[in-house]
Amino acid sequence: MGIQSADAQSNWTRAAVRLTACGIRVTDQRLQIASILLGEPQHLSAEQITQALRRDGARVSKATVYNTLNLFAARGLIRQLTVDGSCAWFDSNVAPHYHFQDEHTGALSDVALRDVQFSRLPAPPPGMEVAGIDLVIRLRRRG
Repeated sequence: MGIQSADAQSNWTRAAVRLTACGIRVTDQRLQIASILLGEPQHLSAEQITQALRRDGARVSKATVYNTLNLFAARGLIRQLTVDGSCAWFDSNVAPHYHFQDEHTGALSDVALRDVQFSRLPAPPPGMEVAGIDLVIRLRRRG
């Protein structure tokens, strides 16, 4: 077995373990999708994942990809982000963090919590508590 094959096999094994840990039944299609998205911290759209699967020779519908990603998000394996209303992004990093977004490409990158400071938040309405904060810092090239 070559280095690439061993790496691919290891990635599939890690993906299967994470699926199982989130109570998701392991299937070939779910493993294919998980191995693409969970291989490294990244933000991908369903279209990008579908294209990657097809490049690898998989025959998969966009609906299957969306359904699988929604299942992954519902089980806490990934985070679904809707930043500007035009595209849903799927984030493989589920740890608390914020984002930069390139206005030109739409690409997202992580911002660590320690790099952002809030001095004060408004009090939530009665009976409610803050569940989290989503922050997107939009970027554009100077000039």
